[in-house]
Amino acid sequence: MKIIIVGCGMIGTTILARLVREGHNVVAVDNRPAVVEELTNLYDVMAVCGNGTDNDTLQEAGITDCDLFVAVTGSDENNMLACFLARRMGAGHTIARIRNPEYNDRSLGYLCQQLELSMAINPDLLAAHELYNILKLPSAVRIETFSGRSFELLELILKPDSPLDGMSLIDLRRRYAGVKFLICAVQREDTVVIPSGGFILRAGDRIALTAAPTEIIKLLRQMGQLQKSARNVMLLGASRTAYYLTRMLLAGGHGVTLIEQDRKRCQEVSAAMPSAVIINGDGARQEVLLEEGLGSTDAFVALTGSDEANMLISIFAAQQKVSKVIAKVDRTEHAAMAERLGLDCIVSPKNIISDVLARYARALQNSAGSRVETLYKILDDRAEALEFNVTADFPHSGKPLCELRPKPGILIAGIIRGRKTIIPSGEDVILPGDRVIVISAEHRLDELADIVG
Repeated sequence: MKIIIVGCGMIGTTILARLVREGHNVVAVDNRPAVVEELTNLYDVMAVCGNGTDNDTLQEAGITDCDLFVAVTGSDENNMLACFLARRMGAGHTIARIRNPEYNDRSLGYLCQQLELSMAINPDLLAAHELYNILKLPSAVRIETFSGRSFELLELILKPDSPLDGMSLIDLRRRYAGVKFLICAVQREDTVVIPSGGFILRAGDRIALTAAPTEIIKLLRQMGQLQKSARNVMLLGASRTAYYLTRMLLAGGHGVTLIEQDRKRCQEVSAAMPSAVIINGDGARQEVLLEEGLGSTDAFVALTGSDEANMLISIFAAQQKVSKVIAKVDRTEHAAMAERLGLDCIVSPKNIISDVLARYARALQNSAGSRVETLYKILDDRAEALEFNVTADFPHSGKPLCELRPKPGILIAGIIRGRKTIIPSGEDVILPGDRVIVISAEHRLDELADIVG
C-alpha cells in the first residue's frame, strides 16, 4: 500500500519506521533538507523536500495514487489543509494530527466531516487516556482495552515478593480457579514466549494477562496485588498531555496538583480547571516537590518535554516511596535506559500513535473473513495484541479451536460474543460477529485466518 507522510519530526519518523517495517511503500515529505537526506539514508523510502500544502510537492510525492495520506507536522492547521488538498488530488484516505484542545473539545467531528478526514489523531489525548487507565489500576505497568472496554490486557512485572514467583501456570490456574483469566505472553529479559501450562514464572518476568475488567480486579485482590486507585496525583509539567489528564482526573473525582515553571501557562491551566491545584515552581528542585506534598501523594507523573528530566525526577519520586510513578519517555534509547534504572512504568505518545496508524493500515488491507479493529505492540514492542472482528465468510467459522492448529508463537487470548467474554479452551469455536483477541510473538497478522499454519 502506498502511504505518504507529511512532517517527519519525532512522531512522523516513528510512524514512518513502523510502516516501513510493515512492508508498505512509504513516501516522506518534509521541508527541511537535512531531515529528507537523513530519512533516505536510514530507511528504504522516497523522500521529497517541500511543503505538504503545496500542489507541486504533493504531485512529486505521487498523491494521485496514494492509498493513505498522513499529515503530522507541528501545525494543526497545516495538517488539516494538507489532508484537504490530498483528498482533492486523489488520496484514498487521510489522517491529520490535531492537538489543540479547542478543536478536540468543540468542533473535531465537524472538521473531520467537512475536510473528509478519515481520522484525526491526537497523541497527547491518547497518552492521557493510557495514563488515566494506569492510575485507575496502579498494580499494572500498562493497560490496553478491547471491544469497548469489555476486555483488557494488563502488563505486570513480578516483584521478588510476588506470590507467583516460582509457580507454574497450571498451578496458578488451580489456585485461582474461580477467576477467568489467561497469562498469554511472558517477557523474560529480551525473550518473549507464549507460555504452556508447565511454564514457571520468575521474579522479574513481565507478563501479559487478559480477562474481563471485573475478573482482573478479582484476581489481583486474591493475589494481594491490588493497589487502590490513585486518589491524589501530582503532575510535573503543564503540557497538553497534562491538560487532558488533569481534566480526566478531576472528572473522576481525583485530586490533582500540577507543578509548572512557566507562569503564563499556569494561569491558562488554572483558568480552564480551577479545581486543580496549580503550583508555579521549578519541579526539578527536590525541595519544591517535597514542599508540595510529594511524599504523601498516591501517584507522580512526569510530563515535561524532556525525557531526561522526566526520568531523573521520577527516580527521585520513587525514592520517596510514592506508590505509583510514571514517566513520559519518547526516545527509544531513553525508554530502555529508564527500565534499567528501575522505572518500570513509562508512556510514549509516539509509540501509541504508531500503533494507531499500523492498525489503520492493516484494516485497509484486510481481505474477506475478518477485520483488524485494535492493534497494540506489547512487552517492549516484542509482541502484538490484535482484535479481529469476524465476518460471515471467515473460513474456519464453527471449528473447535483445537482443530485450528495455530502457528507457533500465536495464541487466541479471548473471544467476545455479544456481552459474553470467553477465555477460550480447545472446545470453543469462533463464530461470525465475534471479536477475537490474538497474541502474536513471531508473526505479522493482517487477518484472522493468518493464525493457521
